[in-house]
Amino acid sequence: MQNKYLGINGLGRIGKLVLWNQMIEKHFNGYIISIGRRAGRSLQDLIDFILNDSTYGGLDRFMYGYSNKSLEVEILDEENYEIKIDGNYIKFLTTDRNPKDIKWGENHVNVVVDCTGVFLDPHADAEAKKGSARGHLAGGAKKVVVSAPFKIKGDDITLPEDTTMLVYGINHEKYDHNKHDVISAASCTTTALSHMMKPLLDHIDSSRILTASMSTIHAATNNQNLLDALPAQDAKDLRKTRSALNNIILTSTGAAKALEYILPEIKNIGFMADSVRIPTSTVSLVALNITFRSQLKASGEPVLNKAYINDLYKKAAQNGQKGYLVYSDKQNVSSDLRGFKASAVIEGVETATKTGFLPIPSQIINDMDAVGELQLPVTHAKIFGWYDNEFGSYVNSLSNILIHIDSEFSK
Repeated sequence: MQNKYLGINGLGRIGKLVLWNQMIEKHFNGYIISIGRRAGRSLQDLIDFILNDSTYGGLDRFMYGYSNKSLEVEILDEENYEIKIDGNYIKFLTTDRNPKDIKWGENHVNVVVDCTGVFLDPHADAEAKKGSARGHLAGGAKKVVVSAPFKIKGDDITLPEDTTMLVYGINHEKYDHNKHDVISAASCTTTALSHMMKPLLDHIDSSRILTASMSTIHAATNNQNLLDALPAQDAKDLRKTRSALNNIILTSTGAAKALEYILPEIKNIGFMADSVRIPTSTVSLVALNITFRSQLKASGEPVLNKAYINDLYKKAAQNGQKGYLVYSDKQNVSSDLRGFKASAVIEGVETATKTGFLPIPSQIINDMDAVGELQLPVTHAKIFGWYDNEFGSYVNSLSNILIHIDSEFSK
């Protein structure tokens, strides 16, 4: 039987943790990792980078807990950067950085996950001077998954016919093996946000959304500076050059725009999003604010309240979104969710609602017989959802997409 290898382009935070995840899942029987250069002083330095992590600890403890089982590491070919870790074959490609030049076909790779964060325009041609996601197809891969939302240049924001954007557990079943070659796995925040929005959109009383906004209280990432740095020429967001260690930094996020591809109903809602970066290494929190056009019970009480919304999440977590959405009645802190395998964890104790009445003059609705004003019930809700923006939430979701796509080759 031909070897079934996963290609990984880039060995940053997501690339490394995808490797960790797949070594646990064992769907693939080997990994071809393109880093485009030599790393460290020797192959051993690269091995040490994979085995140790400042956020999650050592790979052996992450995989086997405190059973004292150690990982077996074998150097197969030092010159060609081939090793085995715990029986998993790994080969590093160190010469080519442009995707079209990476020899995926020669290395029996069907599916490549691009974790560089660089090649995000799905319209970019395989021969683009600075490279593109489509270059991986030219290099011999059959499918490429980008570990970030697409960023389309220009005014035409429609996706090409052979592309799609997926969140596992929300719309991954829309993947068409015969049609889609370039796939975006969205982002960590979009993954969490989509699992928070879906239960609301699936029920009539909570789907009457007038406006929505979210802030993600987000852990630091590698595109920030440890200490203050001089901005690049024409830099638009000067805050990104300030020290991630010493500041709370307000910045932007594309989660709301990406959400429109995952849940098309969002296009009809006024949705705003922003990000607040904080000095922690992982685990983030979505603070979701929604204004509903509410309904009243016969008693005059609003249908939408804390108990109603929490019950929606409890049922979703037990049924259609089981395994991806978790409802919690605990008072959590961020470190409690490090490595936790769920796309979003609802902090039910903090769900809050408030219903008021919006006065609508009768002439607005052309009711000539009405006198005075109509009172439209409006409910505002605040909902909190935790997510491990690295391994627990995002990488698990991304890896499920990779397995789903690869499994189609054997059908």
